[in-house]
Amino acid sequence: MADTEALRVRFARALQGARGGTQGPDPAPYADNLLARWQEPQRHYHTLTHLTAVLDHIDELEAYADDPDVVRLAAWFHDAVYLPERSENEERSARLAERALSEAGVPDDRTAEVARLVRLTVTHDPADDDRNGQVLCDADLAILGSPPSAYAHYTAAVREEYHFVPAGAFREGRAAVLRQLLDLPRLFRTPYGQEHWEATARYNIRGELEMLSLPVPPPT
Repeated sequence: MADTEALRVRFARALQGARGGTQGPDPAPYADNLLARWQEPQRHYHTLTHLTAVLDHIDELEAYADDPDVVRLAAWFHDAVYLPERSENEERSARLAERALSEAGVPDDRTAEVARLVRLTVTHDPADDDRNGQVLCDADLAILGSPPSAYAHYTAAVREEYHFVPAGAFREGRAAVLRQLLDLPRLFRTPYGQEHWEATARYNIRGELEMLSLPVPPPT
């Protein structure tokens, strides 16, 4: 179970860092709005547990980022709008970040960078010189390099979020996403991610693809 009070503190620190130390509105209402979003009932994987994991991975990777607090804020917003049946979640999340962070006293250039990073999670394909993007994408994809039991829990939670999609269509769509990931020259762009997560992630993805290719059992 995620510690919401600890998350409020982490949000306040990131917001203050992104403000550059200047004062602004109380962070609490912004944190509470985001926490409520991350606890919506349609979520099974994109929950506070996922948010906490992404923030923890950013802490591991922060030496590779140009602006770690901006990356942390991007993590908070990257799935803030999440409706599994909709395709524009990242864009709507980015626009939410633009409105909220501007109001919360974050300078325009940093607000724009948060929104850019949120939009980058559509492809998880940052440029070679995009240090902030590499850290956010690696942190978001780190679940792919987790131990098999955690990976199995992740795939089950994703399936639950898409419970309204028929089995055959889900398998086809999920397999396409996984193949797109495998086609990337590197899943992880930071040296840490490449060393610690890349090989395991590719093993997990190939295993899931094999499972998706098995015949669908008939209904009982």
